[in-house]
Amino acid sequence: MQIKLIIYSLLSFLLLFSCAKISYLLNLVDLPNKRKIHSKATAYTGGIAISIILLFALQSLNIFDKNLGLILSLSFLICIVGLVDDKYHLNTGGKLSLQIIPIFYLIVFENLNLNQIGDYDLFRLELGSFVVPFTLLSVLFLTNAFNYFDGLDGTLGLSTITVLAILYFLVPVQNFQLFIIMILVPIIIFLIFNFSLFNLPKLFLGDSGSLMFGFIISFILIYLAKQNFVHPILLAWSVSIFVYEFLSVNILRLKNKQNVFKAGKDHLHHILYVKTKSIFLTNFLISITNIFLFTIGYFSFSLFNPLVSLILFTLLFIIFLYLRNIFIKYKKIR
Repeated sequence: MQIKLIIYSLLSFLLLFSCAKISYLLNLVDLPNKRKIHSKATAYTGGIAISIILLFALQSLNIFDKNLGLILSLSFLICIVGLVDDKYHLNTGGKLSLQIIPIFYLIVFENLNLNQIGDYDLFRLELGSFVVPFTLLSVLFLTNAFNYFDGLDGTLGLSTITVLAILYFLVPVQNFQLFIIMILVPIIIFLIFNFSLFNLPKLFLGDSGSLMFGFIISFILIYLAKQNFVHPILLAWSVSIFVYEFLSVNILRLKNKQNVFKAGKDHLHHILYVKTKSIFLTNFLISITNIFLFTIGYFSFSLFNPLVSLILFTLLFIIFLYLRNIFIKYKKIR
């Protein structure tokens, strides 16, 4: 297996390198503008390269079951939606409609859905007839929450790594851990290109990568909940920074009568970057925050019970939202 992983890593590097070179030749690049930090046209095909790598792994590394294989297979379709959006700038309705097709298939035809979201001692949250709409909205929500983090070099890649590392810790099953490593390898290698280390051609994930990561993580969480490997509240804690950020941004936009679908510079990475003037520090703070929040959730679950963990999850979101609102007011005053 170690030899396979070494070969897999080398192939990942070669495919990412080739994809970057081809993208620049075909002008598949993200152009700089007032909202964006980068100053040069940059290839946005990192996501599609990672998706192809994962499809290759699907055929060569037999380390997971049918459901996990289907998640990776259909993530390629989500990746294509993102690539089309990067190239032709789809409107919100078209973008969401295309995302719904593979999501709906997995929920309805492969039964990868949330029929309950946890036993909390005093009550059990059963979804009953709301299983399909709730799961569909949850996946759309989290998939696009990942897209919110794709605005600064390394932010989404490193944040996704924290989620995968948490899941690796939560599920000490060898095959599943190998599955997680299989996803981690191309992401880590992608970061070398994203930061343009060793003078390698620079690559962005693009919407193809951000939507793909959100889709994959969403259905991995559903799979783990469905198999009763992990309590749903712990799974929620693993992506707490994504959930908190997505909800707070949209709640504050609605409060301020702004268009929730319009791209802006009110995301956490933009705010932190303005304050720190450092990409490294910004990424470190976001990644460590997700790990810190999960640690709080894990110990509240282990030392007390799921209900206490659920209450803490809600309270910390309210605090997060309050601090975000205070910062925006302070920024306007200045």
